[in-house]
Amino acid sequence: MDKFLEAAIEEAKKGLNEGGIPIGSVLVIDDKIVGRGRNRRVQNGSTIFHAEMDCIENAGRLKASDYKRATLYSTLSPCDMCSGTALLYKIPKIVIGENITFQGSEEYLRSRGVELQILNDNDCIKLMEDFIKAKPELWNEDIGE
Repeated sequence: MDKFLEAAIEEAKKGLNEGGIPIGSVLVIDDKIVGRGRNRRVQNGSTIFHAEMDCIENAGRLKASDYKRATLYSTLSPCDMCSGTALLYKIPKIVIGENITFQGSEEYLRSRGVELQILNDNDCIKLMEDFIKAKPELWNEDIGE
C-alpha cells in the first residue's frame, strides 16, 4: 500500500476514535508529508473542517510554488468545498482512497487540469461503509443531505 495513503487512513481512524467521521488526508510535497488532517466537524462543532480542509490548514502558510508541487491524498473523493480549495491553491494531483461510497467533484477537477488517481482501497471503502451504516444521519449531515 502507498505510504501516504496509509498516513491518510491513520488520520481517518483517529477521527473515528474521536467520535468523528472517518475521512483522512495528507498533503505531500517533495515526497514529505507537510500537512495531516481528518474530518473534525463533530469534534470541533465545525461546518467546514472536512479532512482536506483540516489537512491544508495544518500545513500552514505555504508559497504558491509549494502548492504547485503538492499532491493531496484523501481517503474519500473530495466534496465541492474541498475540491474548490485544491483548485484555489492549484494543487495539481489528488490521490483518492475510494469513490465507491461517495463521488465528489471528480469531473470538475479533471476539467480544470487536476490529475486524479483513484485507488478504491478496500480499507477506505470498509471504513466508510461501516460508518454510513452505523450513523447515516451524521453522514448525511456531513455531505449536506
